[in-house]
Amino acid sequence: MSTTRGLEGIVATTSSVSSIIDGVLTYHGFNIDDLADHASFEEVIFLLWNGRLPKEAELKQLTEDLASYAEVPQGVIDQMKMYPIEKVHPMAALRTAISNLGLYDPEADDQSEEANKRKALKLQAQVQTVVTAFSRIREGKEPVAPRKDLGFAANFLYMLNGEDPDEISINAFNKALVLHADHELNASTFTARVCVATLSDMYSGVTAAIGALKGPLHGGANEQVMAMLSEIDSMDNVEPYIMNALNNKVKIMGFGHRVYKDGDPRAKHLREMSKQLTTITGETKWYEMSVKIDEIVTREKGLLPNVDFYSASVYHSLGIKHDLFTPIFAISRMSGWIAHILEQFSNNRLIRPRAEYIGPDKQVYVPMENR
Repeated sequence: MSTTRGLEGIVATTSSVSSIIDGVLTYHGFNIDDLADHASFEEVIFLLWNGRLPKEAELKQLTEDLASYAEVPQGVIDQMKMYPIEKVHPMAALRTAISNLGLYDPEADDQSEEANKRKALKLQAQVQTVVTAFSRIREGKEPVAPRKDLGFAANFLYMLNGEDPDEISINAFNKALVLHADHELNASTFTARVCVATLSDMYSGVTAAIGALKGPLHGGANEQVMAMLSEIDSMDNVEPYIMNALNNKVKIMGFGHRVYKDGDPRAKHLREMSKQLTTITGETKWYEMSVKIDEIVTREKGLLPNVDFYSASVYHSLGIKHDLFTPIFAISRMSGWIAHILEQFSNNRLIRPRAEYIGPDKQVYVPMENR
């Protein structure tokens, strides 16, 4: 029996949702560069779930459906107000709240195609409402209700801050959502598929995925990148800080990726967004430090930045709290998780791999008095 640590290079399933071939990321065959430059996040949601871009009427209907489902049950809001706010990380709050949403959905265990489509819309619409509501609750503020006249990216920024966002922020956030929407069989997506392959419900599948995304080796990296940038604080400190970390074999978060040898294709879009936004905010040091770190790590280790590295300064420039970076990842990736869950349901087989046993052999039970 052959084994591979971390299942590296193992093909576990077939999928038409997204692909990474020769360093190129596509959603249903559409290059991520093309989508990042032209598509709205709502178009990408439709693409991931249906395998094609929407027509005008279809996009209008999806946008209206997402807006109509965006409000969460009051019971979920009330429960969030009872969380031990000073101790709870937003990812833990999100994991619990999304699971709680399933308790309020009478179709939670209905596995019909029609019910699953409605649950998909509810989950995609409500995940951003949960994140923004928790963010405001912990600041002692009341959650802001979603608006039906705003698109997805604009609604998030509005619910987070209680103010109409500017077009530059909306466009930047929309592009970030597009770039994070799906990424083949990553850890959280694989977790979601394993979960629903037992014919568990969609709420369980995405709750399991959020648990996997919470880890710093997956979605939590961008929060740690911003913590590093904040600690460095100035250009003069970059070289000594990074060289000291490398000499002491400390992992620099946001670099390298198991499936990309020539660099993450999403990183260049976020790098340009970081340059633009930090210029607008007058805090170009975050971009400049990031570029310098990029140069040093590439020079010393041959590692290139991944999607997490420049997204940190992008979200910071949008005025988003650092511990919300990973929940925002989840808001976007919800679209991909759901696409994979629907695909798993459509041609399901229980996912049950084997493990090579390496423990002791031929053990014999010894009575207690003889141990």
